[in-house]
Amino acid sequence: MSEISVDFRGEGAGTAELTWGQMRVWRTSRQAGLTMNLVMTGPLPEGTSLAEMVAFLRFMVSRHPVLRSKLRFTDGPSGSRHPCQVIAESGTVPLQIADIDDEDPAATGEALRERYELTWFDHENEFPVRMGIVRQSDALRAITLGFSHVMVDGAALAVLTRDTELLDRATGTGAPPFPGLDLLELARVQRGPAGRRQTDRCMRYWEAQLGKLTSWHNDKPADPSEPRFRELVLYSPAMEIGLRAIAARTKAHNTHALLAAYALAVARVMGRNPSVAQIVVGNRFRPGFADAVLQLSQSGVCVVDAAAATFDEVVARAATAVTAASFHAYYDPVRHDELLDDIAARASRPLDISWHFNDRRTPLAEQDGGAASTGPDAEAALRDALPRTKLYWDRAQPAFNGSLFIQVDARPDVTLVDRLALVDDRPAVWLELWTDTHRFALDQIEALAREMEAVVVEAAFDAQAPTRLG
Repeated sequence: MSEISVDFRGEGAGTAELTWGQMRVWRTSRQAGLTMNLVMTGPLPEGTSLAEMVAFLRFMVSRHPVLRSKLRFTDGPSGSRHPCQVIAESGTVPLQIADIDDEDPAATGEALRERYELTWFDHENEFPVRMGIVRQSDALRAITLGFSHVMVDGAALAVLTRDTELLDRATGTGAPPFPGLDLLELARVQRGPAGRRQTDRCMRYWEAQLGKLTSWHNDKPADPSEPRFRELVLYSPAMEIGLRAIAARTKAHNTHALLAAYALAVARVMGRNPSVAQIVVGNRFRPGFADAVLQLSQSGVCVVDAAAATFDEVVARAATAVTAASFHAYYDPVRHDELLDDIAARASRPLDISWHFNDRRTPLAEQDGGAASTGPDAEAALRDALPRTKLYWDRAQPAFNGSLFIQVDARPDVTLVDRLALVDDRPAVWLELWTDTHRFALDQIEALAREMEAVVVEAAFDAQAPTRLG
């Protein structure tokens, strides 16, 4: 390993509080003990030069102020070590180079990815971007990019990817600085009167939704193990077909149908109704946020009553819950935590709302299938797909964000080789259910996953599919 220093210079220098999205991830990562770093790796086109990589890193950091931001800690209203951000006008970032002989470049890139993902950023002394390249016999073979999730979210990575088209690789120059959202001004607005009014509205909504929850206790003994958190994987082509059919019939979003299946499965398997799920809201629909390279995502709360005559009614309720949750997921996270503590103190019991539902599929994967979603051919395809379902326990780790965290993908991470072996030509839903083994029994989580699939399959082509709840 070696590294070279890449100098940068950009606009927007100054000091401000963290924005709400940044503060949310900062507090969550510290509470959960997770780095939450965002890292990606892949091959480089043949003939890529070191000068191009230097120009790319310089362009990216110079263009976006958040990538030139470090943290400074003071005593503040949220306690000691209160973070503020300082955006530099100029400086240097390291470009790491891994030189190999006969080793596999992809394997070396993956080793870099793992290192970047698991190593905490030193936010006081390190800029929130890491870049490494794999060099073999003087040829550049692979690239690994890592970012602090405190500073950027998944949507920001998509913007950065599009930014590569603005760089002239021949000259190493690119478009002028990003003309959109002013990071420092956003932080000031959020701390001002408008930000307080916005937070007040959201807190009233959260309190009203949490007031709908009934007291719930898990009667099934847990299966405590170490590492404490386990991941259950469900691979289901049948769910993909079923969700498309439900979305086509109800005109609801694919995600709404899946959240409704979650709510009904939680009621049937765990006896908890209404269900609760915290969803990730990107906030990109807000004015000026669409193309910002910044951490803007926050949590919204969905409380869904599954006691209805038909499943389609639950889908409609889930759609309403997601829409309302999205409009009330832009708030001061410190005030939010204070509200949750206050509600728990008044109830004299834990809130038990650390249940998360994060649909990470792209809009393309969620589009309904048109004519292919309905009719005899679709029903036959579902029957053919059902035996292909796979359910198995996979990874384990000592910490995770939530006692139950369901992630939804349209395809597996390319680094998870065992999952890639399951992929064929047909679309599928991938559910990754991370669970706290000190809270839940493993067979209980298996039953929840299977019941989610069963709900979707039963309701796929039956508008009158019953919930069988009171």
